[in-house]
Amino acid sequence: MSNERPIASRYGGNRNRLARSASRRGTRRPPFARSFFGHWMPGRPRLGSEFVMDHERARVLVLAAHPDDAEYHAGGLLAAHASRGADVRIISVTDGSAGHHRRHPRELAVLRRDEAREAGRVLGAEYVTWDFPDAALFPTLELRRRMIREMRAFRPDLILTHRTCDYHPDHRAVGQSVQDASYLVTVPLVAPDAPHVDTAPVVAHMCDLFTRPYPFRPRVVFDVEPCLDVIVRMLACHRSQVFEFLPYNQGNERVPESEDDRIAWLAAWYRRMIRPRADHFRAALVARYGEAGNRVEHIEAYEISEYAAPLADDELDRLFPDPASSPGGVPRIRVEKGPQ
Repeated sequence: MSNERPIASRYGGNRNRLARSASRRGTRRPPFARSFFGHWMPGRPRLGSEFVMDHERARVLVLAAHPDDAEYHAGGLLAAHASRGADVRIISVTDGSAGHHRRHPRELAVLRRDEAREAGRVLGAEYVTWDFPDAALFPTLELRRRMIREMRAFRPDLILTHRTCDYHPDHRAVGQSVQDASYLVTVPLVAPDAPHVDTAPVVAHMCDLFTRPYPFRPRVVFDVEPCLDVIVRMLACHRSQVFEFLPYNQGNERVPESEDDRIAWLAAWYRRMIRPRADHFRAALVARYGEAGNRVEHIEAYEISEYAAPLADDELDRLFPDPASSPGGVPRIRVEKGPQ
């Protein structure tokens, strides 16, 4: 079955929206643009384009490999954006059908789609699961064109995704496909059924601690303690993963029976899993928070891709709002029971 389908104006189709953030990024070309025969490259306005100069809500698109990847790696940033009224769209590129030890793949794909939608409701975000088979993803032309159409339809200011060096082949395939699409989204004759955009978005890689071929170099680090509750409740929606498969995959750790005890257990597990990030990027935390950075224990970190639009200093707070400074704090959501 083909995963390509024409995209109509699902998000309004207003081409005047296409470069609302470009004017805030300035007019200087990124380094790679100057090396490309002097041609214009994505992320900067072309002469004659009109741009909206205001402080409108950010549009954030997550292109992740599996349901639950976005929450685990970027839940804090997504919660901060949600508290500011941003338009957030989360996409799991694969159907998640390989992530279990007992359930049938077809049953699992349906279940994980439902779990993802429930997690999206925690933030008031749309959470979409594509139908590429789990654990069988490659950076194909089909996938690249699907991403190009998605980027053109949603017109994000910021894309969050995986790095191209990662332990999971699906993560690598998604990261490579986003990288390949980041420039081509501006080329009219590529996927011509979807109107092209004049500027590329900022692309940020979600945190990992791998060192080969090169270590993660964060531009942004921040404390996610203020929104750990929201992150955990989003993760808890993915019951088939956090309460079934991951405990099995990581050594048959026993999961409590009651809902409250499960949430407490999951919170402790999540804190334990992300704790190494803070130690790894301690110097960056101290640079941001001063002496208080030595006491931060749970963080998110983001590396800016060189292959899309650069991140201007005056866009930092809009695209990467600190959860601690979000107006009214982060959302407090009670997660309803979903499919078991």
